[in-house]
Formats: sequence, C-alpha cells, structure tokens
Amino acid sequence: MNRRTDKKAYLVLSDGSIFRGWSFGAECDSVGELVFTTGMGGYVETLTDPSYYGQIIMQTFPLIGNYGIMEEDFEGKCCCSGYVVREYCDTPSNFRCDKDLDTYLKEQGVPGIYGIDTRELTRLIREKGTMNAIICSEPPEDLTLVREYQVRNAVRSVTCSEPYVIPAEGEEKYNVTLIDYGAKRNIARKLSRRGCKVKVVPSTTTAAEILKEKPDGIMLSNGPGDPAENKDCVGELKKLVSKVPIFGICLGHQLMCLAMGGKTYKLKYGHRGVNQPATEIVEGKKGRTFITTQNHGYAVDPESLKDTGRQSFVNSNDGTCEGMEYPGLSCFTVQFHPEAHSGPHDTGFLFDKFIEMMKEEKNA
Repeated sequence: MNRRTDKKAYLVLSDGSIFRGWSFGAECDSVGELVFTTGMGGYVETLTDPSYYGQIIMQTFPLIGNYGIMEEDFEGKCCCSGYVVREYCDTPSNFRCDKDLDTYLKEQGVPGIYGIDTRELTRLIREKGTMNAIICSEPPEDLTLVREYQVRNAVRSVTCSEPYVIPAEGEEKYNVTLIDYGAKRNIARKLSRRGCKVKVVPSTTTAAEILKEKPDGIMLSNGPGDPAENKDCVGELKKLVSKVPIFGICLGHQLMCLAMGGKTYKLKYGHRGVNQPATEIVEGKKGRTFITTQNHGYAVDPESLKDTGRQSFVNSNDGTCEGMEYPGLSCFTVQFHPEAHSGPHDTGFLFDKFIEMMKEEKNA
C-alpha cells in the first residue's frame, strides 16, 4: 500500500535557508541540531542510536527504508528530533521486516521530510558547519527559538534508569561494568560473546558503587551531547582511574580525556558514517589504517594530554584524535565504534585487547 501523502513540509535552517519537501512520519514541528551521516546502510541502527539525542538526522544516501524496520537490529531508544531523506521507500522488501519507516517514525513521534536536495544541504553544512533547524508545516517568521536551541542534559535523558545484567554467552570468565551514557546494545553483545557478564549501570552511578561490586573491568559507552557538560560523570571517572582496566568508546573516550585533565572541542560538522579511516600510531609512527564507524560532533585535544597519555589513532582525513592510551593505568579509549553494527568490523580486536588486560590483572 502506498503511504505517501501530498502534505508539504519545510526544513528551515537557523541561517534562514528553506528547503521544501513532503511530510512523512509524525505530523508535528520539531527543532534540533541538523547533522548528516554518510552511511549507505544501517539506517535502523542510526535511528535507534541514543547518541543522536536532540539532533535532526540527514541521510546523504538517496534512498532510505528499502529493507524496512527490524526491531532485532535496534541499538537502543529512538532519541532523534527529526529525519531528513532524499527519497524514502514505503514498500520495503525484506523477509525480516517488522514495519515500514513511515510507521516507525509515527510510533516514535519523530517527524520526517523527504524530497529535498540532500546533496545541496550536505554541501551547505560542510561549508558553514553544523547548525540548528526545524522541520515544520509552515516556515516560522521568527527563528529565535531555532537559533537559541541547544542540546542539553543529553546523557541524563538517555541513560538507563536502573542497573541490569546481561549474562555471558557460554562460560562466564569476567565481570564487566558498562557505564551507560547512551550505550549501543552491541557493546554489551561484544563483551557477552567473549565470556563477560555485563552489568549495565546508569551514568549517575558513583565510583564507590561500581568498585563495591569488584568488577574485572569497566566499559565507558558512547553517548550524546557536549562531553564537558557531564561534570559529575568526569568527577567519578577520576576516582576509577588505575583501579581496574578501563576501555572507553566515543563519549567514553572524551569523558576519560576530561578526567585525565585534557580538553575537548566541537568539530565543524563532525564525523558520522561507516567509512571513516583511522590510522594506528605505533611507537610514534603511523601504521595500519582501519575503516571505522563513527558518530560524534566533539573531539579530544591530544596536546592537552601529552603529559598523561599518548595518541593511539588519528583520523586519516583531518588529523583529529581517534584514540588515546594511558600508560601504567590499564586504560585506553577510542573515538570510533569497534562494535559497529552495522558497519565494518576491522577494529573488533580492541575488545580482545580489553579482555587481555583483564586477564593480566586477574592473574597478577
């Protein structure tokens, strides 16, 4: 059944640019930070990634929705503020399909807009940088609310409310505490498949509460928003450093940087997609380059950590920091997503590195 309507919709940017298209998904107005992602697949995982909290997602790939929505592939809750595509498919063909894209967005209360020139819009963001926008039925005369919008209290809005446990697959070898700053489900899956019982705890959990459980290791998850906003989380991380092995991903990478006295900053338009190259740095020299999945708008300043850590990965395109190691503290972090689902699995070995760290600590 064709679900398309002739209901007009508008995407209005904070600089006054107007893109006219057609409405799908929830019929409501919504303001957010407009970002683009270059993935050619994995839109289900994108829509359910809590790291997109408060943001309007634009897909650069021109056709979205052709294989439908599968709940089995969800990474978490849908937290985005809007969805922008060139063309969406209302008749998906996939034996695993649970529902179509339009139905899912309506259920989540997320407005969508299709039929706009996403290539032009991407170029505009690349030139001017990330900006706020509104998806609406009529362009507003006053853009003050759009221009003043900020993503705030992001981590507290997406973290779990209560701790829960994911058992190890097969023999239980290690106990890992995963601090949920907006964790993608596949992080826990990767640990579980390696024999880890994973206790997922809210971002508000104190260091004392975590250490009381005597974990073999601590995992710091991805998440949304400005890392510097999370002062309480950073304060608790300071108390965890050197106590047990720690592995951080994305926001966890940034929060550990702040806990170690470093600095973070906002990128012009961020890195979002499944084809970001990250080059490993070994003994001060560039080594192998890996293709990675990324979703972040902030980055770590490695110079601010030169006295406490060393850079382990660098973005091959723009030279920004993609990883840090903290010698003598059993701690390492990466900006990209080694648990990628969907996306390349090139850096899955980092989970094995974490396992080896816990093994060494346990046998010490």
